[in-house]
Amino acid sequence: MDIRRRNNVTVTGSPDAPVVILAHGFGCDQNMWRLVVPSLAERYRVVLFDYVGSGGSDLSAWSEERYSSLDGYARDVLEVCEELDLRQAVFVGHSVSAMVGVLAVKAAPERLRALVMVGPSPCYIDDDGYRGGFTAQDIDELLASLEANYLGWSSAMAPVIMGNPERPELGEELTNSFCATDPDIARVFARTTFLTDSRADLRGVTVPTLVLECSEDVIAPREVGAFVHAAIPSSRLVTLDATGHCPQLSAPEATSEAILDFLKSLR
Repeated sequence: MDIRRRNNVTVTGSPDAPVVILAHGFGCDQNMWRLVVPSLAERYRVVLFDYVGSGGSDLSAWSEERYSSLDGYARDVLEVCEELDLRQAVFVGHSVSAMVGVLAVKAAPERLRALVMVGPSPCYIDDDGYRGGFTAQDIDELLASLEANYLGWSSAMAPVIMGNPERPELGEELTNSFCATDPDIARVFARTTFLTDSRADLRGVTVPTLVLECSEDVIAPREVGAFVHAAIPSSRLVTLDATGHCPQLSAPEATSEAILDFLKSLR
């Protein structure tokens, strides 16, 4: 199988420089990183891709069985790494991709030497002593609404997820990204995203990790960032002066600066 075509792999930046892999979240594709790529590409080799079922990927390669768990997405990451023969790369994962990165680095530590988790959440559902931001009923209703009318759900939820209501163009962009995803594929990805509990996986992360959160985020509240930071001994927590769940779009300069500062610390 042509992995580059399957995952719409794009490589830019300095050919002989250390590698940074950028991974998108639910309902998105690699275009979500376009505002941070230029600053990263000045010093690093930047690899972008789309998970199968997203963006410009080969939709014929998608299967519900594989992508009903985060392991399927982690396999995409590792197969891209194998195809490009990447070693000691830094994985930058947005939203659910942060937890995909946790699985990938545990499966192949020789491929990935560090993690950047942008707006991570290991569990979206509140539990005893844990605040994920949603009740089980909230998630059930969210998924039921998505499955009943995906386009309507996207139009209503994307601006909420994006935040920054004073900049409606950001919410419109996320809405368009959501709506471009096949509803059947989005249904499976959403259930995988919102119903997975990856808290136990955090304890096995031993690589240097940056936990990057926004000051206000309805999808991943500050308590979640604190939990992830506490669960990963080798982590650093940075709170951006930004709101919403997509700082790479709403605050690209601050996001780039935080990632670059972390990358410098790895030398």
